[in-house]
Amino acid sequence: MKVNVGSADRIIRIILGLGIIGAGIYTQNWLGAIGIIPLVTAATRRCPAYLPFGLSTCEKHKRE
Repeated sequence: MKVNVGSADRIIRIILGLGIIGAGIYTQNWLGAIGIIPLVTAATRRCPAYLPFGLSTCEKHKRE
């Protein structure tokens, strides 16, 4: 699978993932574990949800 998550998208995913996990901890709810998904996609720079739509937030010269 090719890289399809750009720099700005990565930062947003990291902030969102940490926010969801933090909210889960604060409310003592296991649903905060969903925050792992945006963190993993940010770390791997690959988002399976983008594939069917042919989306990419990467700069064209940096795609792998």
